[in-house]
Amino acid sequence: MTVHTPVATFQAMLPAEHARLLRYFNRRVGRDAAPDMVQEVFARMFGSGTLDRIDNPPAYLTRIARNLLIDRERQQRRDCTVFFPLDENRDAASRAEQTWRIEAADLLRLCRQIVRAMPPKTRRVFVMHRLRRMTYKQIAEQVGISIATVEYHMMRALALCRAALAEQW
Repeated sequence: MTVHTPVATFQAMLPAEHARLLRYFNRRVGRDAAPDMVQEVFARMFGSGTLDRIDNPPAYLTRIARNLLIDRERQQRRDCTVFFPLDENRDAASRAEQTWRIEAADLLRLCRQIVRAMPPKTRRVFVMHRLRRMTYKQIAEQVGISIATVEYHMMRALALCRAALAEQW
């Protein structure tokens, strides 16, 4: 005669439920943490003392597993506090807005001087690309040069800009 107590019924389905929960956690938390999570699900179920009142053990285990994932996420969020050390350079008082405006005006003046000092064709290609937002193909068609020549003039213009800025700053 077979005794059908809730514990005996559950023990019969334990291997299948263990495998199902292991697959469930493998997909959600990875293979390293999954066995511990499955163990925690069974510990919570047996620790609840309600084994004799469970009508649908697989659904009950799934609910425990979901709650365990929610608890784990909440714990990770609490533990995720990041502290930044005080960095005197980064956390220094910001400079006055007037200083920024003066520096921006100086930089703009320098850029204009650099562009004026460029050879005429290089200046034309640079202005067409950077200010008028034309593509290399459009510039080549309008000026009557190849795309490779447009690239050459842009590289030359950018090199002149870099060199002049490096001298000033």
